Amino acid sequence: MNGKIIKGNIQQVAKQLGFDDCRVSRARVAGHADQYLQWVQDGCAGDMKWLERNVERRCDPRLVVDGACSVVSLALNYYPGEQDPDVGYRIAKYAWNEDYHDIMEGKLRDLNEAMVEMGGVQRFYSDTGPVLERDFATASGLGWNGKSCVQIHRGIGTWFFLAEMITTLDLPADDPFGDHCGKCTRCMVACPTEAITEAHRVDARRCISYLTIEHMGSIPVEFRKLIGDRIYGCDTCLDVCPWNRFASMSRESKFHARQAVFQHRLRDFLDLDDEGFRGLFAKSPIKRIKRNRFLRNVCVALGNVGTKEDLAALRKAAEDEDSLISEHAQWAVKELEAK
Repeated sequence: MNGKIIKGNIQQVAKQLGFDDCRVSRARVAGHADQYLQWVQDGCAGDMKWLERNVERRCDPRLVVDGACSVVSLALNYYPGEQDPDVGYRIAKYAWNEDYHDIMEGKLRDLNEAMVEMGGVQRFYSDTGPVLERDFATASGLGWNGKSCVQIHRGIGTWFFLAEMITTLDLPADDPFGDHCGKCTRCMVACPTEAITEAHRVDARRCISYLTIEHMGSIPVEFRKLIGDRIYGCDTCLDVCPWNRFASMSRESKFHARQAVFQHRLRDFLDLDDEGFRGLFAKSPIKRIKRNRFLRNVCVALGNVGTKEDLAALRKAAEDEDSLISEHAQWAVKELEAK
């Protein structure tokens, strides 16, 4: 069976599994390998030390899979619609329900089995291993890397997950689509913390998504007010992208809003003990930051958008045995009292 036929079969299986796009690039050194290595050397990864490991493997998929010939890039639309503005806080859309890692892994395992039957040996990842996924997605024509470093797809906009199959199958590569940001700088202008320091370069240490998710410790005071009402992640650079005019709701119901979460007021989250936190966010990506970092974020948001009705809950949180929670609760109390 020739590569063109095998590629068509892979794309058909991917479509049946629910992927919204499936394209192919050659397995070779990633196009932005040098920029990535400089970014890491400049310390822009912050606490994300795993990005500083296996940098050679991350830049060259042939070091991940012996005999790799191709990289199959896949897109899965997760757009859940717009959030009710009356909720009073914001959670990044990708985290409104179940963890995408779990959803993607099942689909990728099924696709891998199909590709094994076609004669291939694969490793697959969805933000879970050493591969510069956006470089290979761009090379395959599955969108392009925007100025915010978010991948943009001409049909889905910014609301999709990426996954890759590094395979020994020799498949014909697709043509790149090219960069279609033009002179637009909406994402750069809109970023609350000016984390997009130049086109195609983000300093994670300033990024609200990083600060509320990956950062392990105290949120720097200089960024707390800029976080606003965000308690997990930030969608600002995605929200403003004009390519989202083509976005449509995800067909995967597991990405749609989990009402049990959004029924909570901000201060209600402060009542969660460890068991309550794990129960509310079971199967959610939010669970991985654990109670202390989540309540840290909640306290910062309350300090920004809360009212005097929230002071009692914050004062109680200020006595929490976890210093990360108590410190941010104390800050929020001072902010509200100052109002």
